[in-house]
Amino acid sequence: MIDFELTFEGGEADKGSLEFYDASKALAEFQRSLALTTHLVLHGEIITQAPSAKGFQIFVPPFEEGSWKTKAKVLIGGAFLVGSVGKDSPVGHMVTSVYDLVLQTTMGFSADYDKTLQELYLDTQKNKIGDGKIDSLCEKVETSVADMHRPIVASKTATRAQITRCDYQNVDVGPLMSPLTYEYVKQTKREEDENEIVGYVSSYNINTYTGRIYSVEEDRPIPFELHDELRDKKTIGLITRSQHFNGQNPFDERALITFICNRLVSANGKVKRLIVLSVHEGDASG
Repeated sequence: MIDFELTFEGGEADKGSLEFYDASKALAEFQRSLALTTHLVLHGEIITQAPSAKGFQIFVPPFEEGSWKTKAKVLIGGAFLVGSVGKDSPVGHMVTSVYDLVLQTTMGFSADYDKTLQELYLDTQKNKIGDGKIDSLCEKVETSVADMHRPIVASKTATRAQITRCDYQNVDVGPLMSPLTYEYVKQTKREEDENEIVGYVSSYNINTYTGRIYSVEEDRPIPFELHDELRDKKTIGLITRSQHFNGQNPFDERALITFICNRLVSANGKVKRLIVLSVHEGDASG
């Protein structure tokens, strides 16, 4: 059993009340985001609907009197817990780490994909969770994360919220939810101007035409997606070549690549994703 707790504070929440519809939406999407994350950890695959999840169940216990917090108890099937002992089991650690990574990324906080994934690989070799799948999971739960903010931004019966892993050391999972994190999740603008992004491809999914490029200018990895008209063998060859050289020797000059793209940016101007329009080998910026 892995216990997560969603707590709303401020406003009416401090009196133990939230607007009913907003509370119901927040709880439903809390369950969905947790279900999709747990399914990825157990099976290594992305799903879009919580009822499709398998290998575990999520239960909700009675609410606590005088506060506004609810627990989600994730009961993992026995087949996935072989060799796991205690509350800090490898599976529990993986679910917690991936959920934290997804929430941090979705709400606009810098998250170290490589460090988290390396730690997960040390814990267990049962499932391989690449950063491409985590990017895909972030896309799938973005609406859920936005709806978890409803009591804060719709009825305003709370001012903040936090998810916690409460069965083990009360560790916060994801950032504190607020109007600012909602603004980042909800508002995305596609810029019309074309931009050059020079960097190194760190991951690429041949099935979804998505991946991540480490931007030299921004000094961080950025998710990208190939435009529908750019999914040809030559383009994919350039991308996988960059990924290969970068994987063999990080920041190898042979891995350098240039994307001409439209940027998807948040309300505060942070680049969330790239829609790639053309790809060039090396630094084509001149």
